[in-house]
Amino acid sequence: MEFTCTNPNELNSIAEQLLKAHTDAKIFAFYGKMGAGKTTFIKSICEQLNVTDTAISPSFGIINEYKTLTDQLVYHFDFYRIKSASEFLDLGCEEYFYSGAYCFIEWPEKISDFLPIDCITVSIEEKNGKRFINF
Repeated sequence: MEFTCTNPNELNSIAEQLLKAHTDAKIFAFYGKMGAGKTTFIKSICEQLNVTDTAISPSFGIINEYKTLTDQLVYHFDFYRIKSASEFLDLGCEEYFYSGAYCFIEWPEKISDFLPIDCITVSIEEKNGKRFINF
């Protein structure tokens, strides 16, 4: 599916459609250049899931954990600063991927060998103030 977003207010609708299109999916990998809007889109998805915490970029902490109104866990990863496979493994991130919780992954290309096979790919491209979102 492909969407063109010209206004941040449209992201909630696109996030809702992503979740409806992939009702059984829990792992989502977000591809896009720096500033493309990955974190902003993940924030909209978290709103659709009724996350009670504020979704922010986990750039320095690498992993953020959020809870929904029904106490379900949601994990948000930012692997931009990961430098090696061993660093990824030392963090124990694979356990999160197979926990049954939602996992939203920024910079998945840094850990491509470890992504689950059923991972949903979401690409975001920014051009002339518009966001092009594909999943």
